[in-house]
Amino acid sequence: MGHLDLALWLMNQISPEVAALVARYMIIDERPSQAPYMIPDHLARADPLVERFERWARERLAEGFSLQAASEALSTSKRTLQRRIEAVLGKSPLSYFQDLRVERAQHLVRTSALDIEAIATQVGYADGATLRSLLRRRLGRGVRELRAS
Repeated sequence: MGHLDLALWLMNQISPEVAALVARYMIIDERPSQAPYMIPDHLARADPLVERFERWARERLAEGFSLQAASEALSTSKRTLQRRIEAVLGKSPLSYFQDLRVERAQHLVRTSALDIEAIATQVGYADGATLRSLLRRRLGRGVRELRAS
């Protein structure tokens, strides 16, 4: 099953939504014995708080991140939210929020004709230069390279 995990991980790098959909279709039944073969993303979706946080965050990429606002919106304490996200995803809520921004920006660069300034605005960065350097640092590729792929 390792080859399926790898394929789903690769898909997740491009589109987490598609990877999650494919993972759901691949799981024939819900026997506990299949748990070791599921991708971590799928397991993370089993935690309702983390899943709600992801949805909340994706809807607010342009607004910026506030742990206080997230915890209030999800009706939990800041500490509980932070602890659960770190336990499930292995990173802080802010780090995960930034990952979602990069993921969305990468998707927009590849699939839209928007310029980098417009994309930066949509994902909550002040200017295109900040987004350019972040994409280069995180993905190892610039905007031109992303658009070409």
